[in-house]
Amino acid sequence: MKRSMKRSFWLTFCTGMLLTLPYQVRAETCTTQSKMQSAERNALADDSLALARKVQANDQAGVQAATIPEFASNFSGIASAITTVSPKLAGKSAEVEQVYILDASSNTRNADGTFPNAEFFCTLNGGKNAEADFSIPGLPPGRYAFAMVDFVGSSPWTLSMLLRQDSSGSPWKLAGLFPKEDSAAGHDGLWYWRQGRTMAASKEPWVAYIYYQQARQLLQPAVFVSSTHLESLRSESSNALPPELANGISADSPLLVKGDDGTAYRFFSIAPDNGLHADKLDIAIHMQMDPSITDPAVAEKRNRDAMSAFLKQHPALRQNFRGVWVFAEAPNRPPVTTVAAMNEIH
Repeated sequence: MKRSMKRSFWLTFCTGMLLTLPYQVRAETCTTQSKMQSAERNALADDSLALARKVQANDQAGVQAATIPEFASNFSGIASAITTVSPKLAGKSAEVEQVYILDASSNTRNADGTFPNAEFFCTLNGGKNAEADFSIPGLPPGRYAFAMVDFVGSSPWTLSMLLRQDSSGSPWKLAGLFPKEDSAAGHDGLWYWRQGRTMAASKEPWVAYIYYQQARQLLQPAVFVSSTHLESLRSESSNALPPELANGISADSPLLVKGDDGTAYRFFSIAPDNGLHADKLDIAIHMQMDPSITDPAVAEKRNRDAMSAFLKQHPALRQNFRGVWVFAEAPNRPPVTTVAAMNEIH
């Protein structure tokens, strides 16, 4: 089992959102891998590695047999994830990076019959600071574990897994599978963090904004993970926000971008995109569709005009990204999607 620098930060695990619970005496306990008995640690690592290799081999039947009954009986979501990720893991060597045991066996149902929110504080070497804080809403009582398995190669991936052990000494079974690519356009998360900091110092806040987002995506073991390092990244990126985004960007608070002709485009998301796996990232823009436009050619032109208007305001983006995607969206209508390389946008 290895301890890489990129994982030497505190983790906060949640299913969907982070919870802040009032202080109370709780029954949950956490054991980090350094505190486990060697036999227990090895058994957990072996079961995690065996499951990860089944995913790598696209052995859906094998994974299903090693999945908790609640999910094994409705396996389509996990099966789809395995189908998607297994080709990405082909030829890579698998290494267990970290494991935690999360024991909620003593928890009981709430008075209304619902399961309680479980929160696990995992201390490092007996210190006061938490190495990991796992906050899982509505968790049924049981003995759980969290494991991260790295797949090492030219395009590294990590499989994070939530596991459950139903009886002492029995195999650990899958209770959640979360695959994630660990690099984008040939660089890891720390590279994007450093580049974001450099661009912020160079007064290029829009380039920094997108790089900081990519850094966060790559440094999270899964989309539902936060950490003290990531909190530092969040704070740093917040301090370097483009002035136009001081109040955020969302469907309720879109960024207004105007073209030379006065046309207003309302963006509600601007993020990195590595879908083409090119040597540079793309920029993905989600904007509000003009509901009066029904002609596909007119909608396509509007998307390209929106790209042009944005890049005219922020020309530094041209040198740092490969191209732009625009997704024009409206309720109950399919999105209009346009992609163009920077040299195609005028």
